[in-house]
Amino acid sequence: MSAVKPVSFTLVITGAPYVSQAPQTALSFARAAVSAGHAIDRVFLYGDGVHLASSLCCAPSDEVNWHREWSDFIAQQQISAVACIASALRRGLVDDGEARRYQRDAHNVQAPFRLLGLGEWVESMTSSSRVLYFQPGGGH
Repeated sequence: MSAVKPVSFTLVITGAPYVSQAPQTALSFARAAVSAGHAIDRVFLYGDGVHLASSLCCAPSDEVNWHREWSDFIAQQQISAVACIASALRRGLVDDGEARRYQRDAHNVQAPFRLLGLGEWVESMTSSSRVLYFQPGGGH
């Protein structure tokens, strides 16, 4: 029996929490991959997936707080977590720097998430063994 060679993954999430299963499915996959000895190099949030980075999301007490679940997992595993800056700005998500730049009174993106450009996604494609996309379902 030969040992399974560890694989490194970049996960691209394009579905918003509470609207799509994409963040939940991606987190289940990420936990299983890490448990199996693989690595998650980066989580890249794009399109509506950037809503996962919002620290202002407040789930009812009887529901899972997907922002917190992801934040805890990312921090524990020391994974780079990037929200596409263009997607985030269009959807009203800003970090402290962008809040100052656009003269906003508050920000809703903070560590472990960072706002960066598509260059991060491109870099992930070259550095990870595999890039997996978690998108909203519903195609007919």
